[in-house]
Amino acid sequence: MTAAPATSAGPAPATSASSAPATGPAPATGPAPATGPAPATGPFVGAAVTPRVEDAALLFGRGRFLDDLDPLPGALSAAVVRSPHPHARIRGVDTAAALGAPGVAAVIGPDEVAAELRPFPLSVKTPMPYHAGATSRARFVGEPVAVVVATDRYLAEDAAELVQVDYEPLPSVTDTAQALRDSAPLLHEGAASNVATDRTFTFGPVDEAFSRADHVISGEYSFPRYSSMPMECYSVVASWTDGADGLGPVVEAWANFHGPFSMVPVLAGALGLPVSRLRLHVPADIGGSFGIKAGIYPYVALMALASKHAGRPVRWTEDRIEHLLASSAGADRMMRFDAAVTADGTVTALRADLVDNVGAYLRPPEPSTLYRCFGNITGAYRIPAVQIRARAVVTNKMPTGLNRGFGGQQLYFGLERLMDKIAAGLGVDPAELRRRNLIGAGEFPYRTPSGGLYDSGNYELALDLALKNADYEALRARQRDVRERGEYYGVGIAAVVDPSATNIGYVGLATPAGIRVRGLGKSGSTEHVRVSVDLNGIVTVLLGTVPQGQGHATVARQVVADRLGLPLDQVRPVVEMDTATTPWTVTSGSYSSRFAPLLTSALADAADAVGATLRQAAGVMLGVRPDELELAGGSVRCRAEPDRAVPFRRAAGLVHWDPGALPEGVPATLYAEAAFTPPQAKAPSEDDQINSSLCYGFVADVVACRIDPCTLRISIEKLSTVHDAGTILNPVLLDGQVHGAIAHAVGGALLEEMRYADTGQPVAGTFMDYLCPTSAEVSFPLISDHVETPSPYTRLGAKGCGEGSSMSVPVALANAVADALAPLGIELNALPVHGNVLHHLLTEMSDQASRKGEQGGEKSHQEGVEPWH
Repeated sequence: MTAAPATSAGPAPATSASSAPATGPAPATGPAPATGPAPATGPFVGAAVTPRVEDAALLFGRGRFLDDLDPLPGALSAAVVRSPHPHARIRGVDTAAALGAPGVAAVIGPDEVAAELRPFPLSVKTPMPYHAGATSRARFVGEPVAVVVATDRYLAEDAAELVQVDYEPLPSVTDTAQALRDSAPLLHEGAASNVATDRTFTFGPVDEAFSRADHVISGEYSFPRYSSMPMECYSVVASWTDGADGLGPVVEAWANFHGPFSMVPVLAGALGLPVSRLRLHVPADIGGSFGIKAGIYPYVALMALASKHAGRPVRWTEDRIEHLLASSAGADRMMRFDAAVTADGTVTALRADLVDNVGAYLRPPEPSTLYRCFGNITGAYRIPAVQIRARAVVTNKMPTGLNRGFGGQQLYFGLERLMDKIAAGLGVDPAELRRRNLIGAGEFPYRTPSGGLYDSGNYELALDLALKNADYEALRARQRDVRERGEYYGVGIAAVVDPSATNIGYVGLATPAGIRVRGLGKSGSTEHVRVSVDLNGIVTVLLGTVPQGQGHATVARQVVADRLGLPLDQVRPVVEMDTATTPWTVTSGSYSSRFAPLLTSALADAADAVGATLRQAAGVMLGVRPDELELAGGSVRCRAEPDRAVPFRRAAGLVHWDPGALPEGVPATLYAEAAFTPPQAKAPSEDDQINSSLCYGFVADVVACRIDPCTLRISIEKLSTVHDAGTILNPVLLDGQVHGAIAHAVGGALLEEMRYADTGQPVAGTFMDYLCPTSAEVSFPLISDHVETPSPYTRLGAKGCGEGSSMSVPVALANAVADALAPLGIELNALPVHGNVLHHLLTEMSDQASRKGEQGGEKSHQEGVEPWH
């Protein structure tokens, strides 16, 4: 990308119907702000502070990735035996030869897993148990069947080849539509079908709106399964011991896991241990994840069990082929959208039928992908009524999980393609059609029909800025010129709401309200942090966000330095996670763009609490009231007389060395642990409404692309993107997040797809077949800009911004390609789109035209997808 500088700141279907108040501006009596954005107390928040704290170690080869460490000395190495079949009954496993091989300490297989590990607790009560490894059946190619432990990885791999597994192949199914059929092979014998969850929700007068509509416009869409391919694959070191305290077994594990930490009790449940007997460490450095490493926890259980049998710690690092076969991926989705539209293009109601292919198991935290965007299901548009059917279906594919933008890229591919279809049907420019439906700047906070509470925004301003920066009229003029030469040139637009700071309560929507147990609900966007000051005035910040390269330590230092009036080098952030010592809760972790809105709010609270004690100490030393003091310039000083001050370290020293001098009732503690818990994040209501995120940013994209008529290569000629992430904490890091998300999006839209043959075998098992974007594919003109509408619900007004482009750019690109093909009457309804797909579409169009003797009719790209609704 060539970036231009920013120019400005199985169960039966369950049904729910809501008679909730009308949508629109939230009433003044609604949830109170957390406190509203607080002004910074120093020069760092909002500044382009570089280099990052993290950079020196990484650039000089001093990174602390798990495979570089020896955290549990004496560890043996493991190799995993995996199923070569997509679906097979396991009739027996012979491990005798492997156990007799040189250096082998233990082999575990289906019998050990079934006897000594429990199924993982699922988010939905469905008779589809999920174990850490295959037990009676293997249900996808690459599923772990056995683990061989030896003195080194080479010997373990050699011995793994000696494990003999007696498989009885069974019929398999990987296609979503086919898996929905009654005649489909049944993956889980205890279930009535392959549907793991099926719920329908209705909010507002949907049927009435459709009956009154001047137009009903519909579309069926397919979004692909793809991953993020982090540079570092999964890595685990685990030890199972009896426990020195006599209170039972203890599992200590290291993993490059980044959350959500709700998976810790899930893992403990499978191990049959209390959470207090499971100690999980995460190293300071993780070589990328983008959500994918949330799926590592089954391997923690496997390696812990292997350690139990070997009598020593066990380590395992995944190779790239294993990662492509059996780690995790975003869910592929089939969807249908219907819109009730007035004559002037106003959308008055929406119906959405969503079917996620979650692979062989509904692996927690799924069905998160279905529900993460529940509160923003209507996107950036003022749509007062919506009906949603949400289904997850199991197939003989690798299980799915989190992938950058999860839930958002699927939703917006359907919704924003539909908006273009509405515009084309009414003969309205796509930008104008969106303007007519956008929520107005004066309507925030805005309540969506499904319960989302949009905190702030100015969508029209951001869209207009993206159009202006792209020189939209000039792009349309160029398109007319290019088309006159018989070439393909298109312009695509996307306008999406970017949810951040997930409220985990949305997973509860998969369970009907009538059977949700009162008092056992789930909710919250809580984040914990600890700030402490030592005797020399050095501040330590203990984070529980387990970053994967985003720069959390850098921003945390900026925030705390500002709140305490210190230079940056006096603040030392620590990002290693240890569940025995680091503050954390089940919602902790690096996912769903939580850091900017939540962790910085907790940091502000903790730093302010420490600052209050320091003002008390300085008040004693200066003989003034604490409320007359401020922390600035490395000192605690009088606001009215800045020269009247004590150094920060002297005030800290009094608390440590002379606590008796403190006023009565002031604790002699210079550490504070804060848990930021916004009141806007509640469990689902009885009518199934939920504010599924705390904050909602906005992204507007304009993409221009050209298709070479000879090679059918798609070239991006310009991308203009505008983000509203609330208060910008560090513009350099924010732009880095935007650029990274765009690269991910380009991969998902134009290149990447985890494809499976009809036999159930994966056909993208190496980077020869699974194509990731390189610098060549992302070297296009990029204009990245920002607007700022601070959130009233976070301490600094910040929202997340790491995922928005991964949600918006795939469909913006699809809209551009579809616009280029529009003169041919071809409709693009699936991704990825590349030369092979275009060749198929054009050949299909030519063949049909030849058969009919004329060119006509609309052709649809639904490759590999049959009618299903």
